[in-house]
Amino acid sequence: MRNGDSGKDLLHELRIDSAQRDGGGSRGPRWPWIVAVMVVVLAAAAVAAVVLRPRAVPVETATAVALSSAGNDAAVLQATGYVVARRQATISAQIIGTLTQVSVEEGEHVDKGQILARLDPTAYQAQLDSTKAQYAAAQAGVVKARAILRQDRANAGRMNEVVARGYVSKQDAEQANTQVATDMAALDVAVRQAQAAKDQVQAAQVNRDFTIIRAPFSGVVTDKAAEVGEIVSPYTAGGGGIAGGLATIVDMNSLEVDVDVNEAYISRVKRRMPVEAILDAYPDWKIPAHVIAIIPSADKSKATVKVRIALDQKDPRIIPQMGVRVSFLEKSGKNSKSLPGVLVPKSAVLQRNGQDVVFVVKNGRAERTPVTTGGDFSDMKQVLAGISAGAEVVKAPPKDLRDGEKVQVKAGGSD
Repeated sequence: MRNGDSGKDLLHELRIDSAQRDGGGSRGPRWPWIVAVMVVVLAAAAVAAVVLRPRAVPVETATAVALSSAGNDAAVLQATGYVVARRQATISAQIIGTLTQVSVEEGEHVDKGQILARLDPTAYQAQLDSTKAQYAAAQAGVVKARAILRQDRANAGRMNEVVARGYVSKQDAEQANTQVATDMAALDVAVRQAQAAKDQVQAAQVNRDFTIIRAPFSGVVTDKAAEVGEIVSPYTAGGGGIAGGLATIVDMNSLEVDVDVNEAYISRVKRRMPVEAILDAYPDWKIPAHVIAIIPSADKSKATVKVRIALDQKDPRIIPQMGVRVSFLEKSGKNSKSLPGVLVPKSAVLQRNGQDVVFVVKNGRAERTPVTTGGDFSDMKQVLAGISAGAEVVKAPPKDLRDGEKVQVKAGGSD
């Protein structure tokens, strides 16, 4: 019994009192700590949402253009191309020399024959003076030869008169006549030498004139490639301290448009066909034009045929290498057929899940839109259904662009 009581006493000592379990005293409520932790968690979540919030994707856009136009004429075909100058020239020196004067700058209008630049004329002037002196000497030789011939002819005449009287022998008369023939040959040589000296003077004068470089026709200077002090030459296109071209002049009255038309649609284009041209730089300006010629050669790599188009309206705003979109027009009627749909850049059309799609920008977001595509028009694609004219599409959508994602149009990125 004693041992049992001692075991119970040991168990009683090992038992934890409820007051000790609770910390030996009273504690306050736990909810303020819980609230504080929740506030911290919510604040961290808010900061993370701001920091990790997806930014708008920068994109370039283009406007879908209708293939048909309202009015009396209908566009049976559209194509893109560039403004080109049919008449332009890179002006260079015709002799080697050092530039002492350049009288033009880029953008300046010049008239035919206007002085563009001057070369150092010292060496060429010296050559001209030398040839002039040689020519003068040759002319003096001609005068001398004529005088000798005249004197010897008189002597021969006198000899022929007295030979019959026996005062002189026939041999003396023959020698006098031979001298006349010799003098005639010498005169001919002198005359030819004088002519050669005169030609040398003309050649030296041409070289001297070449030190003055003039405009071959009226136009606008689009490029200036040399400055005073440089050595220019007609035999090189630059390098080694020697410049080739001096300046490039473009005849602005010769501007026209070159476009590449898909060979599948070239049958729609006719010579003298009316055309409406719209410059990329001035999308609201419609320029009347017409077809000059269809170049009888196809580009097999692009499956296109080049067409030359004349601009019926001249304007200083039209400059070479500008991008241009043209519409080939046909009078509306029972037999006229305008192409359906709109044109968008080829890069705007993607394949997603086996379907052609474009991303249309609406309210700052990119909306993936399924489309039905048609033919190719140079670097443009015909869209038959899915979007309408005026829709703003992303030019070259990033591979990871998602439907509904926020986008930001780059400055100058909308055509």
